[in-house]
Amino acid sequence: MSQNTIQCRLVASVVTRQQLWKLMADKNTPLINELLLQVAQDPDFETWRQKGKIPTGIVKQLCTVLKTDSRFIGQPGRFYTSAIARVNYIYKSWLALMKRLQYQLDGKNRWLEMLRSDAELVETSGVNLKSLRIKATEILAQVTPQSDMVEPQPAKGKKRQKTKKSKDSSSDRSVSKSLFEAYKNTEDNLSRCAISYLLKNRCKVSDKEEDPKKFAQRRRKVEIQIERLREKLAARIPKGRDLTDAKWLETLMIATQKFPSNEAEAKSWQDSLLKKSSRVPFPVSFETNEDMTWFKNKNGRICVKFNGLSEHTFQIYCDSRQLHWFQRFYEDQQIKRLGKGKHSSSLFTLRSGLIAWQEEEGKGEPWDVNHLILYCSVDTRLWTDEGTNLVREEKAEEVAKAITKTKAKDDLNEKQLAYIKRKNSTLAKINNPFPRPSKPLYKGQSDILVGVSLGLEKPATVAVVNGSTSKVLTQRSIKQILGDNYRLLNRQRQQKHSLSHQRQVAQTLAAPNQFGESELGLYVDRLIAQEIVAIAQEYKAGSIVLPKLGDMREKVQSEVQAKAEQKSDLIEVQEKYAKQYRVSVHQWSYGRLIANLQSQAVKAGIVIKESKQPNRGTSQEKAKELAINAYYSREIT
Repeated sequence: MSQNTIQCRLVASVVTRQQLWKLMADKNTPLINELLLQVAQDPDFETWRQKGKIPTGIVKQLCTVLKTDSRFIGQPGRFYTSAIARVNYIYKSWLALMKRLQYQLDGKNRWLEMLRSDAELVETSGVNLKSLRIKATEILAQVTPQSDMVEPQPAKGKKRQKTKKSKDSSSDRSVSKSLFEAYKNTEDNLSRCAISYLLKNRCKVSDKEEDPKKFAQRRRKVEIQIERLREKLAARIPKGRDLTDAKWLETLMIATQKFPSNEAEAKSWQDSLLKKSSRVPFPVSFETNEDMTWFKNKNGRICVKFNGLSEHTFQIYCDSRQLHWFQRFYEDQQIKRLGKGKHSSSLFTLRSGLIAWQEEEGKGEPWDVNHLILYCSVDTRLWTDEGTNLVREEKAEEVAKAITKTKAKDDLNEKQLAYIKRKNSTLAKINNPFPRPSKPLYKGQSDILVGVSLGLEKPATVAVVNGSTSKVLTQRSIKQILGDNYRLLNRQRQQKHSLSHQRQVAQTLAAPNQFGESELGLYVDRLIAQEIVAIAQEYKAGSIVLPKLGDMREKVQSEVQAKAEQKSDLIEVQEKYAKQYRVSVHQWSYGRLIANLQSQAVKAGIVIKESKQPNRGTSQEKAKELAINAYYSREIT
């Protein structure tokens, strides 16, 4: 992935800001809200939800009808296109999330059905525990690869060691998968009980007596996970942004005039009243790089105009670290303009842009209080001559294939001939690249991977692993990663603890409790990301492996709640027991750290991969397993 996002502030006259705000807040955002509502009200919506996607063109059809509505008329064409893209993106993300949650729920339900205590398995199977273990051993021998079962003979005078394959977690997953398949395909009651026994004991035959208390806690943990997944699946569909607070006022009126009929209704009112509504409209996207025109004003400052807003000029205000990107956007268009059609915009460093309002505190008109921000998506490969040649070859190959495919048809009509002519012209332009600075491309070794495990006390731990031999080349703790800057991590933790205490006191006094935080956490994340990328470059790593965080907090939450329920039957005691641990869980922004790592890796040309982080072991072991799992997953693919 070579795409990266940069941003700057747009400065314009009061008239321009006012007109843009009215277009985005009074026209475009209500249009998006209406499209979201109409999609959800479609008779086939439940079918789309089951499939996990909306048919192509549905949102566009709805928008075509709404264009004539007096509420949404008068917008530039690009705004309508942006609204369609925004609604498609929102539902694509939401439906994908629902599909993933449903998949997880089905899996948890199947596992809960299989997860039974030893006493229940003995009763169901009709045999004693010893016979059940013997049957489990037979089944395990059938599904375990022979190479994994054989251990090498120890050398004289040396301790006996298992083979690396027997330690490889990928083999464990293979055995586990085989056992699940065997359970699904067999009808024999004894075999099913034996498989359930193996799966709950991590694919091993245990000779220890089962602890009923621990098993009950384990089963309750799965039940809690199922309950939470069901709550998420019952979540409301996307409703858009209510800039007028009409829904909030409506809920407040209802809550003050009548009693809730049940706890669910009371909770829905509470959620609606406590939800902080957005104060800024939806952003407007410009999907092509030629939707933006770059130039310099009389003072030499880079400015931009947008398709549909060509009468308005926006000045670029950005950090010096990003100024060179906007200078490049201006130079690319200048070269294309002076070349009189000899260059292709498909090789522009800029790929797309997005205008958004950044919410700020203050009194006055919203277009005066809030700031305009421009987000630009760039292809980092197109910064250098070597990277541009790679992109040029890819695009030239795509165009050549399209020409060959069209020419292969018989009796070409005028439209097809014109298409071939256009493609030949595009091919000629692509083969005339823009002048770029030269910089050698990063070339890492594909079998060297950097695993990065994340945790509560140790935000990041690194292990550089040779995937072909499973050998760890080096390991770095968070203290070693940050070096002299480790004190900043401790300071940031103290700041968060202090803010948490202040927030608790303010909540007790019913006072405002939205305390802003410093940028120290972001700065520490950047330092961690820079050092990890530097380690990857030092060892010529081909990729950096990051953990998938989708279920990390959910697992911790359900585990904490299960332990709390074992502690006491009183809700108050459970909450007090779990509170401090939950606070520590949410003390670190893992998503922000990963975003910084991805950004730094993209700049360096290092591939980012994801793998599931193990639940057990030290942080170093988890980092190693992440890298090894990613390597074997790639080999299997």
